[in-house]
Amino acid sequence: MALTTLSALVCALVLGPAAGAQSLPQEPAFSYVQSPNTTILGQYGHSPAVYPSPNATGIGGWEAALATAKAFVAKMTPEEKAIMVTGYPGPCVGNILAIPRLNFPGLCLQDGPLAIRVADYASVFPAGVSVAASWDRTLMYERGLAMGEEFRGKGAHIYLGPVAGPLGRSAYAGRNWEGFSPDPYLTGIAMEETINGMQKAGVQATAKHFIANEQETQRNPSFDSHGNIIQEAVSSNLDDRTMHELYLWPFANAVRAKVASVMCSYQRVNGSYGCQSSKVLNGLLKTELGFQGYVMSDWGATHSGVPAIEAGLDMNMPGGLGLYGMGWDGNSFFGPNVTAAVKNGTLDQARVDDMIVRIMTPYYALGQDHGFPTVDPSTADLNTFSPRSSWITEFNLTGESSRDVRGDHADLIREQGAAAIVLLKNEKGALPLKAPKSIAVFGNDAGDDTSGFYNMKDFEYGTLAAGGGSGTGRFTYIVTPLEAIKARAAKDKTLVQYWLNNTEIATSDINTLWIPKRPDVCLVFLKTWAEEGADRTHLDTDWHGNEVVESVASMCNNTVVVTHSAGINALPFADHPNVTAILAAHYPGQESGHSIADVLYGDVNPSGRLPYTIALQGSDYNAPPTTAVATAGPDDWQSWFDEGLEIDYRYFDAHNINVRYEFGFGLSYTTFALSDIQAKKANTKGGPVSAAPPAQPAQPGGNPALWETLYTVTATVRNTGRVDGAAVPQLYVTLPEAASAPPRQLRGFDKVFLKAGKSQTVSFPLMRRDLSYWDVITQDWVIPSGDIGVSVGFSSRDLSQFTKITPLSL
Repeated sequence: MALTTLSALVCALVLGPAAGAQSLPQEPAFSYVQSPNTTILGQYGHSPAVYPSPNATGIGGWEAALATAKAFVAKMTPEEKAIMVTGYPGPCVGNILAIPRLNFPGLCLQDGPLAIRVADYASVFPAGVSVAASWDRTLMYERGLAMGEEFRGKGAHIYLGPVAGPLGRSAYAGRNWEGFSPDPYLTGIAMEETINGMQKAGVQATAKHFIANEQETQRNPSFDSHGNIIQEAVSSNLDDRTMHELYLWPFANAVRAKVASVMCSYQRVNGSYGCQSSKVLNGLLKTELGFQGYVMSDWGATHSGVPAIEAGLDMNMPGGLGLYGMGWDGNSFFGPNVTAAVKNGTLDQARVDDMIVRIMTPYYALGQDHGFPTVDPSTADLNTFSPRSSWITEFNLTGESSRDVRGDHADLIREQGAAAIVLLKNEKGALPLKAPKSIAVFGNDAGDDTSGFYNMKDFEYGTLAAGGGSGTGRFTYIVTPLEAIKARAAKDKTLVQYWLNNTEIATSDINTLWIPKRPDVCLVFLKTWAEEGADRTHLDTDWHGNEVVESVASMCNNTVVVTHSAGINALPFADHPNVTAILAAHYPGQESGHSIADVLYGDVNPSGRLPYTIALQGSDYNAPPTTAVATAGPDDWQSWFDEGLEIDYRYFDAHNINVRYEFGFGLSYTTFALSDIQAKKANTKGGPVSAAPPAQPAQPGGNPALWETLYTVTATVRNTGRVDGAAVPQLYVTLPEAASAPPRQLRGFDKVFLKAGKSQTVSFPLMRRDLSYWDVITQDWVIPSGDIGVSVGFSSRDLSQFTKITPLSL
């Protein structure tokens, strides 16, 4: 049975189709609404109500902090309680006001996923997609820890990251680069490691954007000039199994890591706004996953007061209504309205108390009540979101201004950027470079940014090291590829020529550019912009990138292409015989040029692997964004996730579609081999394995039985080449046909550094959750009966070791 049919059969949530919905071709403009599901049980798209919002218990290690939080709340006045759940303008992107009477200094919330955005003298780290491309748990943790140290140094209590929504349902989604991978397992590991590192530094992490936030187009309602809603935000409509196995999966990892906060998303989920969906917040998050922290709204994602609170929202950011729900205008859905609602009996005081207990528990659990740095005063001068003119109260900004919190993080960023570069093609001995006599550098991505280092918008000239919007960073410097190559070339006395005007390169006679003759190697640097608030309209590189490569390769038989991109690029030039090497460098942060040069010259053996699939052409991808509707009804923006579990490699594998480079693929300057796969049953306390997990109270992350290891799979990986390097063995499971699951699903990986000729045994623990599917009838995770295939290899389509396990056998 096709997965799209299965998802409809198991769905019991109903909402009628959008009026005038239609299905038009995928390419090139995506101007259509997806067809509503019309199989046997009708359309999904409605969420049942789940009330009341459960109180926090502190279970899982926060019990003492919760008791302290309760004591704090007991001392508060009703007005102070309203202040604690409502944002106000201030020096940070989000601000909870101080309560001096209780020695509470307030809370500073700061963007973003790859840097402390509103700050000077702070580092810009590799983006989430780069981290995922590293397939390196240690790197993920170290990046989170280093960022946490910088946030703390600037006085930011709360880090607005990491990102699991968007997961990456669509290759065209504008914010995929802020997150990690369309694979929920890989994203889940990245979420968990990032949160562990961040909170080790004493800074609260925020898992966002919860949930099914898979496009930017129409993420918020449309308004007229008077502030009246014309059309509601798009509704992400998905069935229960898809929700659990794809979109909720990485958030379970985040909650298991005891993430302090979860940010609810802008769009609607099955008809209800994400910050007002009791099923999503009370049901999935606080009950099923046992979340003990607080839910904050995305900025302007709150559309009501009491209904949102009852549905599970604990903190309204940034606090004011504003014409479009984004700014501060002196009014708020929360604020004084919370006090009034309690006084008139509309809102239970106990619910408000739990909101504050949830906010204060991680504050105490992470020790932020003692010795936490004050907010850097320079932050207030840089914050254009809520400038001083918008403040309704003064903030006591003390301590050193413009603190330099970068430490030695540049070295770490350089290492991380190199570890995340994916070598996609390498022929004719093109790489690594070996002191070539002459190099020609092409492309407007190679040189200095002519519009300054603060990448908040697209620009023609200059290297691209981060995307735009709230997920960007304020660079203190960027090492460009050209700068790093020239420095390295000087050591080798290599002649370096360069041309940075893409239009000229693409349209001119390339023969006129050689000085004095054709170089030994041509390096072409391309870029692709992506930002918050807009989805990508194509998957090609920007600024005539394809034509630039064709022009250079037409006359240079050793053309090496490097892309800086938000993620997926169609690479039509990949088969060109003169394109000898391709590297995907993604968004590597401030040390970009050094990271690239380290790989080009072989100082670092490339070990990155694709965290997504590169198709042969853009139209091969399914699940595109919904970018237009043909009708003007208020609820007509509907996005039907009819593909179910089939996104990225799951889709291509399920339909046997050829791809250019598969999920998990990446080359090295050496070679590796796998052998001797074995699967051993773990200690299951002596009894047989049950299909469903034993019923237990939810801990952070859900039923703790889901996280118990049932099997351990081992294999031997050997470096069969002559160069030291890191291998990335990957484990995929294949559930029995009756489970109607994708053909292969990632359930383990490791990154192993091996000297030439050496080998090592790698181990993959398989937890109950890894071997289960979500049964919508029993509303539980279930291990299917029959054999489960286990494959280990170096990508989703390069699998050489196979075995099978039968968990339910005696």
